[in-house]
Amino acid sequence: MVFGRQGSGRVAALLLAALLAAPALAAEKKYGPGVSDTEIRIGNTSPYSGPASAFSMVAKTEEAYFRMINAEGGINGRRIVFVSYDDGYSPAKTVEQTRRLVESDEVLLVFNALGTAANSAVQKYLNGRKVPQLFVSSGAAKWNDPKNYPWTMGFTPSYETEGYIYARHVLRERPAAKIAILFQNDDFGKDYLKGIKRGLGENSASMIVAEEAFDVSEPTIDSHLVKLKATGADVLFDIATPKFAAQAIRKVAELGWKPLHVLSYTSASIGSVIKPAGFENAQGLISAAYFKDPNDPAWQDDAGLRQLNGFLDGYFPGSDRSDTLIVNGYNTAQALVYLLKQCGDDLTRENVMRQAANLKDVELGMLLPGIRLNTSPSDFAPVKQWRLMRFEGTTWHLFGDVMSGQD
Repeated sequence: MVFGRQGSGRVAALLLAALLAAPALAAEKKYGPGVSDTEIRIGNTSPYSGPASAFSMVAKTEEAYFRMINAEGGINGRRIVFVSYDDGYSPAKTVEQTRRLVESDEVLLVFNALGTAANSAVQKYLNGRKVPQLFVSSGAAKWNDPKNYPWTMGFTPSYETEGYIYARHVLRERPAAKIAILFQNDDFGKDYLKGIKRGLGENSASMIVAEEAFDVSEPTIDSHLVKLKATGADVLFDIATPKFAAQAIRKVAELGWKPLHVLSYTSASIGSVIKPAGFENAQGLISAAYFKDPNDPAWQDDAGLRQLNGFLDGYFPGSDRSDTLIVNGYNTAQALVYLLKQCGDDLTRENVMRQAANLKDVELGMLLPGIRLNTSPSDFAPVKQWRLMRFEGTTWHLFGDVMSGQD
């Protein structure tokens, strides 16, 4: 095509305009619901009341952490508005509050909502609405299913993986053990049960002498423990949330029963479980961790713990620092801030999930050495490893190597 002088001048002008516009287009901001030049709205549900209210410490820590981030200038100049509602650990209430977050508050994403049953109740809804259900506060294996639920991502190592490593430890240390299992009668408890049986393998049928399921609506689990003791078991897997875990520790001591007592990490908090149960009753408990315990003298001079304490001094001074649920909230809040910064000015729901699915060796100050966040489009499990720990004196002590859910 041949242009005359006037035509070529127009072309040159158009090319110049396009070149001048290119930087502006490259810097164009893309916002999803809940985002503006000044704020990012994040949704959450947590049991501030009800049988699992101890877990609300996680959301309280996150709220304090986001206040600190806002005081320091926010996320690329945008303040985080953390909208957190009480669901009482009731899935029906979670559904109600999650719809409120999405349809009324118009949050960008739902972050670190607590509970397996609660998150299960809203998973299809959030995926149907293409709302990120990010860093779910539950170790259920189902959160790592990007093919069927591309808008859902967990955070912690799975309960199944945790149950597996406990079983491998028992097989190694007590191959002739008689195992009793107390477990919460929901997806949370059943995932552990699956991992324990997978870890025991062909020994499962002969080693497990009793299984007792309980419901969170029960006021006490004492009768279940009396039944389990009567079996003569010398190993107890205690798969319970904090209220019931504390009851179990006390009742086992009261019965004069002295099994190897293995406790779910979700109830390993010294502040909300061990103290109420009594330090004298908790000696020798086995659990697992993927993050540093601020009560462990081994981390006294650790830079990550110093940063955590600095944050607590300034923004959560009245908190019980023996409560490791604080570390849960701190880690996930740090991870979200990292992720939102990675999004830059493309704060759409699609880009949030794209960035979440491409975490590469992300270090958080309170993760155990050797444990980092890694994801891919086909792997939505940011943390995959554990270390075992034993309760001695007034704190937990790590032992053994970093372990995963594979031999």
